[in-house]
Amino acid sequence: MKYVILMQVDPAVLEGLTEEQGKQIGAGHEAFMKATRESGEFIATNALGDPSQSKVVRSTNGSPVVTDGPFLESKEFMGGYYLLDVENEARAIELAQQIPDAQIDGLALEIRPVMFSADADS
Repeated sequence: MKYVILMQVDPAVLEGLTEEQGKQIGAGHEAFMKATRESGEFIATNALGDPSQSKVVRSTNGSPVVTDGPFLESKEFMGGYYLLDVENEARAIELAQQIPDAQIDGLALEIRPVMFSADADS
């Protein structure tokens, strides 16, 4: 079953890391991708831009309106994700615990099952 592991980022936490910690996080993500590729569980990953670069499309009086946003109340935002194909939720949780972010106070990983997907050729 496919699961998305959403990486919740707090920019203040990342800015507070040392250069060495930053390098360890990068190396940890590379190791995670290598391991999940070798196990056949890796599908994709993407890092996302800062929310200040986001646009929001929502309906106003039945018509789509584009605004800047999302202007979240929270200081945390979704910084990226891993898409994995794993046997079950327990395995998705096990893998999430191996992502370097899981070792840093103030960061979080959200695990969510994928209910529908289509690839670029669909």
